[in-house]
Amino acid sequence: MIVGERKPMGEILEMIAPHEKVLLLGCGTCVTVCLAGGEREVGILAAQLRIHAKKEGKDLQIEEHTIERQCENEWVDEIKSRVEGVDAVMSMACGVGVQLVAEMYPEKAILPALNTTFMGYPVQHGTWLENCRGCGNCVLHLSGGVCPITRCAKSLMNGPCGGSQDGKCEIDEDIECAWQVIYERLKSGGRLDWMNNYQPPRNWSTAGSGGPRKSVKIEEVVD
Repeated sequence: MIVGERKPMGEILEMIAPHEKVLLLGCGTCVTVCLAGGEREVGILAAQLRIHAKKEGKDLQIEEHTIERQCENEWVDEIKSRVEGVDAVMSMACGVGVQLVAEMYPEKAILPALNTTFMGYPVQHGTWLENCRGCGNCVLHLSGGVCPITRCAKSLMNGPCGGSQDGKCEIDEDIECAWQVIYERLKSGGRLDWMNNYQPPRNWSTAGSGGPRKSVKIEEVVD
């Protein structure tokens, strides 16, 4: 199971500030179980955002919806009409869900409401593609929904290394250059200016310092 926790309210408010109509999208599986991004949590965050907007005198429209899973195309495809009617989607799924929504709707700003903290896994046969490392400090809103930590072979945070050829990584030609994907994603949505955001040296303390991690749910009290 993937475990996540909600980002600080200040960071959430900063992400949605440029937008007037936002779809708050919950996920009905892992993040529902860990009390971070299910229908209940969507309702709580929506209420808090509306209260804040009212206090600030801002005309912010919040749409609420929760799907069964944001990590599967079939469920994400069903929200097409809802996505088309908003400026941005704030996903309350893990990083995997955020990235799939961003991949299916590249023309929209897809914002992560959670930090994906770590993953637990069921043991079963199959092949899996990793695209989120659960580093605990999500920057997917700056990289077009593509995680540079995981999908770049060098985990570069400020653009490509210059060694890729024809959109393929110089380390493994079977792997897409993550920064080529990021560039194309941002370009399709008219957000190339986001690539000018410099990312300071990574604070890896959010990824854990050895040993098993745990998540303790503490209810946030809002005045």
